[in-house]
Amino acid sequence: MMKLQCDAWIRILAAAMIFFTMGLAAAPSASAAEFAITKKVPIPGQGSWDYLSVDEGARRLYVSHGSQVEVIDVDSLDVVGNIPKTDGVHGIAIAPDLGRGFVSNGQASTVTIFDLRTLKKLADVPTGRKPDAIIYDPASSRVFAFNGGSNSATAIDAATGKMAGTIDLGGGPEFAAADGNGYVYDNLENEGVVLKINSRTLRVEQRWPTAPCASPSSMAMDRANRRLFLGCRSKVMAVMNADSGQIIATLPIGDHVDATTYDADMKLVFNSNGEGTITVIRQETADKYSVAETVKTLPKAKTMALDPKTHRLFLSTAEAGQFEVLVVGK
Repeated sequence: MMKLQCDAWIRILAAAMIFFTMGLAAAPSASAAEFAITKKVPIPGQGSWDYLSVDEGARRLYVSHGSQVEVIDVDSLDVVGNIPKTDGVHGIAIAPDLGRGFVSNGQASTVTIFDLRTLKKLADVPTGRKPDAIIYDPASSRVFAFNGGSNSATAIDAATGKMAGTIDLGGGPEFAAADGNGYVYDNLENEGVVLKINSRTLRVEQRWPTAPCASPSSMAMDRANRRLFLGCRSKVMAVMNADSGQIIATLPIGDHVDATTYDADMKLVFNSNGEGTITVIRQETADKYSVAETVKTLPKAKTMALDPKTHRLFLSTAEAGQFEVLVVGK
């Protein structure tokens, strides 16, 4: 009787061990899910840097660098060209349907229009003082340059290159996002406000406070769920309803955030922080979020762009005087 009981227990333990081992094999390891720097792309020359932009269709990455824009093949990571004489370049907006790109030149107070295929300059358009963030709104076919030196936005007809108007923002603008339905949203960092701007009438229709988020400096949007993601210098990311202005959630992030981007396929929000980290936030539902991980990058790698096809991130920084682009992925 004792032997029968012993044999039964052995069979039970063996079955449990097989089940446990199969479970370990089926479950992804924690390290497999983590993001990390996978490559560093060195680029010759000195100078400051700011925004990066991905042209997903043309497979190009545009990188602001001193007084020019570096152009990198997103897949091979080779430098394939540049756009010179963009003094004090800050941002690059892409209008793929028109075959045009737009560069905000902070020192020159202009926007350079260039041909996406040849990279040749087509025109320079005057703006307000010190244009910084720049985006393309497909609903109005206009480019919006946000002028940090004059608290305004310059709207440019993307097809003709002519100025469509100027919007008084009532404060210093930071980054912006377009919803594709005729509205553009912009942070006023010092005021702690998000503006809702009608891209056709060029009027500010709403001014929403961002508290408890202070000093909102970056922005991304989930267009499908009508959610804005605001990176705030108070070390939080705020989730805002893009229709009502309601703050739905705040989550802790790193210090000195300067870029936020949203991967709609992976349901992840990325915040790049000047301290040398990326805070990754998981979107569980439109109104529920959690911090997934903190990725170590390098100090001053605070601006960022996402390639939606490969789900890789690109960040600019410099090590020992060498300017470079960091590639972050799995």
